[in-house]
Amino acid sequence: MQALTKKAKQVERKPMTFWEKLYIPAIAKGMSITFGHIFKKKPTINYPEQTRPFSPVFRGVQVLNRDEEGRERCTACGLCAVACPAEAITMEAAERLPGEEHLYREEKYAARYEINMLRCIFCGLCEEACPKDAVYLSETMVPSNYSRKTFIYGKQELLIPNPLTEPEAFAKARGQRPEKND
Repeated sequence: MQALTKKAKQVERKPMTFWEKLYIPAIAKGMSITFGHIFKKKPTINYPEQTRPFSPVFRGVQVLNRDEEGRERCTACGLCAVACPAEAITMEAAERLPGEEHLYREEKYAARYEINMLRCIFCGLCEEACPKDAVYLSETMVPSNYSRKTFIYGKQELLIPNPLTEPEAFAKARGQRPEKND
């Protein structure tokens, strides 16, 4: 107990000077920092009017791709669904009927293709697993919504526009992504 009182006596504080008691130097230093930040460039942007450029490796909404003739590339092999760690992709395969050669590239196609965006972690493994370059992650962000059902994207929401009938919409949906030849 005596050791504690000896140490307490040894550590004596200096009395504050008159200027330190007024806190004027501390207030002046705080104000200089504040005024310095006022005149700096603001890091925030006005979002709806301005957009920040995305990284070249940004992964957005999945897109089901078409070939240059407007046919769906997906052959319903299921590799994307197997590769998905979040199990966000579900699909059902169907056989192409005679006369549907202009719609589907292969004999088998995805009759039902759904991605649950609430489960998707945007890892890109579905894109890497696809041997036909049928699915890829675009440069579009997932829009917000209040209903859970709207986050389950069906085949019609995921299909890229037809390059033959809608070339401008196709180019916009494709973005800066380079074309792969298979």
